[in-house]
Amino acid sequence: MPTIALIAHDGKKADMVAFATYNRERLKTYNLVATASTGKLLSEKVGLPVRCMASGPYGGDAQIGALVVTGEVDAVIFLVDPLDKHPHDPDIQMLMRLCNVHNVPLATNVATADCLITVGDLLPVMGKPLSLLELSRS
Repeated sequence: MPTIALIAHDGKKADMVAFATYNRERLKTYNLVATASTGKLLSEKVGLPVRCMASGPYGGDAQIGALVVTGEVDAVIFLVDPLDKHPHDPDIQMLMRLCNVHNVPLATNVATADCLITVGDLLPVMGKPLSLLELSRS
């Protein structure tokens, strides 16, 4: 089962909960990994099983970056708050760079996250949906 990493800055956590609530049934078909506070919210408010890493400022973004490098994460949904400063901005940039280096799909806003999560329904192959996550690894 493919793995999606879910991360949201504090100013975007409500958007992440709304996104996950709307896409709950789809998200249940993936392994989910998240930074600590995002994962806790998704588990408590949406009822999704989430493997939690450290909080972003404490290295969670870097931990997820390591999973991208090792091929353990197939896509990243990182709802970025562009209107706020983040003390761990170098970690955020590192994660985005690693997604680009390793050709891992990355969504940084809800519109792109919606595209990423639904594209599997649009690409049937041999009568079976093929997810973008599977395409990214071929």
